[in-house]
Amino acid sequence: MTADCEIEIKDAFQRSQKGHNNKAKLVASLKNRYTKLEDKTSFHEEFVHYLKYAMIVYKREPAVEHVIDFAAKFATSFQSPPKEEEEEEDEEEDEEEDEDDHPFLSFLFNFLLESHKANSHAVRFRTCQLINKLLGSMAENAQIDDDLFDRIHQAMLVRVTDKFPNVRIQAALAMTRLQQPKDFDCPTINAYMLILENDSNTEVRRAVLSCIAMSTLTLPKVLKRTQDIKENVRKLAYQVLADKVHIKAMTIAQRVTLLQQGLHDSSEAVREVVRSRLLPAWLQQQNGDGVKLLHCLDVENCAQTALETSKALFANSLTEELLQNRAQLDNRKLIPMDTLSCENVLYWRALCEFIKAKGDEGEEMLEQILPDAASYADYLHGYLKVLPVLSEEQRADFNQLELVMTKEFIAQQLIHLTGCLDTNEEGGRKRVLAVLQEMLALPQTSPSLVSLLTEKLLRLISDDTKRIQIVAEIISDIREPIMESIKPVDENENRRQQVKLAEVKVRILEAKQELEDCISAQEFSRAEELKNSIIELENQRQTIQDIAESSHPVNKEVCTEKNDPETLLRCLTMCAELLKWMNIKTRIGPTISALMSSLILPSIANAHPAVRNMAVVCLGTSTLHSKELAKTHIVLLLQIAQLDDFKIRISALQAIIDLLLLFGFQLLSEKPASQTALPSQSPDRQEGEASVAEEKGDITEDTTQSILMLLSEFLDSEVSDLRTETAEGLAKLMYTGHISSAKMLSRLVLLWYNPVTEDDTRLRHCLGVFFQLYARESRAHQEVVEECFLPTIRTLTNAPATSPLAEVDITNVVDLLVELTRPTALIKPSTNTEDMCVHDFLAVRVCGEMIKDPTAPEVRLYAKTLCNLELSTNETSRRDLLMLLQQITQVVKDRICLRAVEKLIGKLSDSKEQAELLSASALQPLDVNADETATEDPSKSAKRPKRGQRKCYAAKGSRKSSRKAESSEESDGENVPETVYVPRPSRRARAAALEKTKLDLTALINQEANTS
Repeated sequence: MTADCEIEIKDAFQRSQKGHNNKAKLVASLKNRYTKLEDKTSFHEEFVHYLKYAMIVYKREPAVEHVIDFAAKFATSFQSPPKEEEEEEDEEEDEEEDEDDHPFLSFLFNFLLESHKANSHAVRFRTCQLINKLLGSMAENAQIDDDLFDRIHQAMLVRVTDKFPNVRIQAALAMTRLQQPKDFDCPTINAYMLILENDSNTEVRRAVLSCIAMSTLTLPKVLKRTQDIKENVRKLAYQVLADKVHIKAMTIAQRVTLLQQGLHDSSEAVREVVRSRLLPAWLQQQNGDGVKLLHCLDVENCAQTALETSKALFANSLTEELLQNRAQLDNRKLIPMDTLSCENVLYWRALCEFIKAKGDEGEEMLEQILPDAASYADYLHGYLKVLPVLSEEQRADFNQLELVMTKEFIAQQLIHLTGCLDTNEEGGRKRVLAVLQEMLALPQTSPSLVSLLTEKLLRLISDDTKRIQIVAEIISDIREPIMESIKPVDENENRRQQVKLAEVKVRILEAKQELEDCISAQEFSRAEELKNSIIELENQRQTIQDIAESSHPVNKEVCTEKNDPETLLRCLTMCAELLKWMNIKTRIGPTISALMSSLILPSIANAHPAVRNMAVVCLGTSTLHSKELAKTHIVLLLQIAQLDDFKIRISALQAIIDLLLLFGFQLLSEKPASQTALPSQSPDRQEGEASVAEEKGDITEDTTQSILMLLSEFLDSEVSDLRTETAEGLAKLMYTGHISSAKMLSRLVLLWYNPVTEDDTRLRHCLGVFFQLYARESRAHQEVVEECFLPTIRTLTNAPATSPLAEVDITNVVDLLVELTRPTALIKPSTNTEDMCVHDFLAVRVCGEMIKDPTAPEVRLYAKTLCNLELSTNETSRRDLLMLLQQITQVVKDRICLRAVEKLIGKLSDSKEQAELLSASALQPLDVNADETATEDPSKSAKRPKRGQRKCYAAKGSRKSSRKAESSEESDGENVPETVYVPRPSRRARAAALEKTKLDLTALINQEANTS
């Protein structure tokens, strides 16, 4: 019994190594022994003596970890349990008593603080680990002496800059309770932020992320870690933000950026954390109301992000929950117009699209949240008809402009919802079509809705001919509306006609009276004359009446053509949507040709930039449907790409790239059909045509070169959008085989590395993906990369100090080009290892460059490149390469370069050839060392060419690394042997082997006791 109550220190340490032992009993027994001792100095020294055995072990052995845990629990067991209420008067006395009551804890801290500067990284690691566990095991309201606090603080600040990552990890964790978030000058917080920004080790950054306190100072640093290069760091950053940061602590821009990056992260694990941790946490903070969550985002300016956010929330919800949150729908399954807002209408749209994406499974659910097509068409028609139209004066009022923009955004979402309607029923489908056509034809429809309305209209019509007919009719009604004209009345002329009419009537009455008199007097000849005169007067009266009636105002229907910018832009937008939705195989018919001649081509010369831009888009899209049309107008597009505004130039450039991708550069060598010549009939004529064909080929080549020169000039443009579109277009042309140019590829590589394009994310991403796909596609592409190697390196080495290219790391560029040309990088690598590969030719080029100028500073770089190449086993290529390497050893004087070249010679040659080559070398001692290196460890020399992969992968970002991820125990850079497959042993054999591998400190302690 006494043995259990009082235990020896040595026995306590031996028992603590076993995981099944109850450490609480060990701590209580040892504490009981400690309290009975009068002289505690010997106990302190003996305890530290046995603790040192564990502190010299760096590997995370279970036995050592148990000992460290036991030591920390024992040291903190002397603290009194936390009290709920303490009087302020006794605080100072309690602090003095704490100092006297915990001599062992103070002694252990002093010992650890003296050991943190030890030369052994194992001691430094265990010291920081013990301090971390000691501070972490203390009570939440525990207090330590100010001097001890400062000493621990200073020591850990030194250790977070340690050479070994594991030491830095434990030091960072140890400072968790030492940080003061409210103090902007807190050294711990500053050290944490510095580590997050600059530490190269993944686990160190993760450790700091897990323990850093959130404040206005640290939040931007944590947000930046969501863009970390390592997946685990990004994942933990989102977890920390979900658990520690309230949504209202971030700005709207930060929230939107966080969701944009998280939902589109390249890692599925990171995207899953955003969907399952971050979004549910934000939703819970808004009491489970999805519409309120959308209020926290900028829905109008980031509609797509808000849409994806809502759908991600729906994916984690049950069906019953989806139907309960129906975005304030009434019994008509519609949102009342007076309660429509940007958030609830977007939530409604997201819910409908999410359910419709389920297919047949979601049909019944969709019927509960969306009315029939006819009812919704009437609802949409009623909202669109009352959209306000601002005058020029009202547009100057920002409040009214903002209100109209909000209503237009709501209208856009309502139009999008037409895609979720069930249009299989003919009546509802016709009603939706009628509403869309009417809205397009209305002059007061906002220009921002025209493109969307046209898209939804064309989606409902499957036949291209009918599409063309309907859109052409709408364009005709908009551009040539039927208007009633009223002819003005001339009052003087009307009065004169009335006077003439009265005179004629009087004369008619007089003639009739005279006629009656003549008939009574039986003067028949005179009566005949009067009768004829009466007929003439009647005709005259009728003529005057017709003239008088024609002079009255009459409403006439007149078609007048409108050429104002708003009308032209509306018509061109519909035309562009039509051409986009037409099948590429649909030929240009009479209707489209009429639109080309009457609308598109005249609008290219319009003074309004927006009209010109849309006309160029229409022209470029229409030429894709007709090769003859493309031949006719490609010159016009080239002129526009050089002379117009930047936005219009980009549109023209996109059209040119599309034409070259579809028809190739042969488009430039063929003339339009109208310019084709008649067939020749004589031999002389045939010879003449042959010479003309040769000249034509030269002209075509010159035209192609001029286009490439034009695109090359665009790569130097200061306008980032133009530069990016050009680079993307060239990448497409090269990947599809329309261009095979080493110079152009070199330009793209230099553009990718140029610091000027650092902020151009789209350009960097596009080229990064292109290089990988292009080089892996075929050997011919790798040969182009190999051909651009030396020009690219020369450009970088000769760049002046004022050029941005002077800042580029040439080693990184070399690593990239070497990786792209590896034979094993091909999608279908060659199975015959004796075939000459691209690296063989690259080695010859590099050797020739070294022999050309052996004193150049980049000779070392070339030597390193030679060592990183994967050379084939072809005897001819190896023999030629050995001859070149021998010449290099004779002309190059740099010792480091010679050492690398001789190692390569030793790898390529057999023992006899190696002896002959080394005897001819001028550097005999280095030859012997190279021989020893090559013969002692051939596996190392075989693996040597794979150096530089890690840096290259970091630059490319798409090749999978063959190196396994380092764990926290292996993150100090120690060499880890490669795993070799062995048959799986039985469970009993594995248990026995595991026991043998476990480290036991008992033997070491006993051996020390015996020797002493």
